[in-house]
Amino acid sequence: MRPSLLDPLFAPAATLPGIGPKNAKLFDRMLDRPQGARVVDVLFHLPYATLDRRSRPKIRDAVPGTVVTIQARVVEHRAPQTLRSRAPFKVLVEDDTGDVELVFFLANPEWVRARLPVGATRWISGKLELYDGVRQIVHPDRVMDAEELARLPAVEPVYALTEGLYQRTVARAADGALKRLPSLPEWIPEEALESLKLQGFAEALAAMHRPGAPEDVDPAGSAMTRLAYDELLSNQLALLLVRARMRKALGRAHVAEGTLGRRLEAALPFSLTGAQRQAVEEIRADLRAEKRMIRLLQGDVGSGKTVVALLAMAEVVEAGRQAAMMAPTEVLARQHFDRMAPLADTVGLRMALMTGRDKASKRRETLAALAAGKLDIAVGTHALFQENVVFADLGLAVVDEQHRFGVRQRLALADKGKAVDLLVMTATPIPRSLVLAYFGDMDVSALREKPPGRQPIDTRAMPIERIDEVVAGLSRALGQSARAYWICPLVEESETLDVAAAEDRAEALRSIFGGAVGLVHGRMAGPDKDAAMERFERGETKVLVATTVVEVGVDVSEATIMIVEHAERFGLAQLHQLRGRVGRGAGRSSCLLLYKGPLGETAKARIETLRATEDGFRIAEEDLRLRGEGDVLGARQAGAPGFRFARLDVHGALLARARRGAEAALALSDRLATDEGRALRLLLYLFERDEAAKLLEAG
Repeated sequence: MRPSLLDPLFAPAATLPGIGPKNAKLFDRMLDRPQGARVVDVLFHLPYATLDRRSRPKIRDAVPGTVVTIQARVVEHRAPQTLRSRAPFKVLVEDDTGDVELVFFLANPEWVRARLPVGATRWISGKLELYDGVRQIVHPDRVMDAEELARLPAVEPVYALTEGLYQRTVARAADGALKRLPSLPEWIPEEALESLKLQGFAEALAAMHRPGAPEDVDPAGSAMTRLAYDELLSNQLALLLVRARMRKALGRAHVAEGTLGRRLEAALPFSLTGAQRQAVEEIRADLRAEKRMIRLLQGDVGSGKTVVALLAMAEVVEAGRQAAMMAPTEVLARQHFDRMAPLADTVGLRMALMTGRDKASKRRETLAALAAGKLDIAVGTHALFQENVVFADLGLAVVDEQHRFGVRQRLALADKGKAVDLLVMTATPIPRSLVLAYFGDMDVSALREKPPGRQPIDTRAMPIERIDEVVAGLSRALGQSARAYWICPLVEESETLDVAAAEDRAEALRSIFGGAVGLVHGRMAGPDKDAAMERFERGETKVLVATTVVEVGVDVSEATIMIVEHAERFGLAQLHQLRGRVGRGAGRSSCLLLYKGPLGETAKARIETLRATEDGFRIAEEDLRLRGEGDVLGARQAGAPGFRFARLDVHGALLARARRGAEAALALSDRLATDEGRALRLLLYLFERDEAAKLLEAG
């Protein structure tokens, strides 16, 4: 149960001043809380910038292009000639050094005359511009008398908004949320506060929402550093508690001689790389030990994670238990199954595919076989871990693309069998700092080699204005039986617009190549998506136009050309994943990045890095430097458990410190029963690491 001390923060946001029923829905949308925003969501919605109104120059000294607050007399009203005119209402104001024209478009004339009566002295705040040599302030932010000026904060916070909300509304609600913040005990030890020079939690939130200077909202400033540390500390505590819970029940040693594994290796059409062998040995050692395995297997595009997972599952089956592999999409689950099934058959492993699209009769049959122990390995989507899925004796769960699943799923896996070992995989190479942040409860194996025979990919960049040359080159390649992906641009993070862009491109290419062009996107029904992929795999279509639905895992070895339209809109790691869809067979492959210039510095750096290297680990580190952790892990695309405050490009150095702090607290009391421990329980609930907090309650 969440401590009652925190109840005021988890009350509906609609109870805050200035929100009410009308604005409540807008706050829900802005704060991404469709089930209803709470006070804590408003409190944690921090400003990203400030408006500095401390500059109060004479008109003559005001610098164009800056926000200024001037004192001036109202000299003249210049109203539009007719009521229906679309011309602006202008007001001339002056001081003893010069004049400024205030410009109001579509304004209520009565309001303008009432706020700015001729002859009155007013304080006007807004951005000063020069237009045809005339000083202007278009739609001043504030028009005030002396009394109102006295109440104006010299530095105002600037919040991200949604359409229909105004800065003043959000600032007022945030101020109300601050007043609801209860007095909380300090959860950071005194020596850590001093060495990190951290202020109090409430003090940091107040500095952000009521800044005294622009630097108060700086991500690297003292206020945000405190909040980032709190968030990282709660994150590390949660990971350690989950690890402790999963390791608490003794693991089961999977005793096997490795016969199945050796037969599988002999059936492979290639030799394992050194990195694969090392990963297999690390996993086998874990499986044969009495403690539970919780291991992350990360590997670059095409590094051979699936084979390692199959060898791990074979080890468990040989020991007399079952294994399961979960993938985030049906396309990926089906692909894993198709790739593993022929190998499994050669050594007598009984394997089945389970997805949400199975016919009821087929699903019943598979469920019965799993429960009776007549299936060795189940491959599927999250449907595998629904309540009605019962295993005879699940020994190992393999989870692909782990960052798309959170702590809750890790705990759900544990309940599907007795002391289930856990192997999670990701094809997105993850920078070291992120491994600790997101997978701090796991041991790590990394595949840094590609299987022998992989051809380098020729990566080039070209302005989109030369698209006709690209189509001509594509035509020549198709004449030589090539197959190509054509990836369409991300459009303002809108899936609907992404789909429209893909449909338009497919239509344009069909007018040239006819039925050789296929289309696949995220809005298609599962069977249609699979059918489009299968036509491309069989070579019935030669060009597959797609949104980023093909980003991870899709494997068509005959495809040798990757064209990415508007490459400047994609992240570096995402471009690397897309490029990794080619270069998977014997043929030479190429990747063409079409961009719209002029390129910004970040986009230019991405493209240059991609051309310089195919090392996904190096690319991931660079992507973190350029973009921050949300994009590196696909948080924005896939709902990864991102951070509200912590930015690992800025606060990365705090992470190891937060880890040590969490370990020290649990070493003092594994149930957080000390005074500091009880304060840390509040922290877990405050940052909604509820699963971890409940583990403490349950013991």
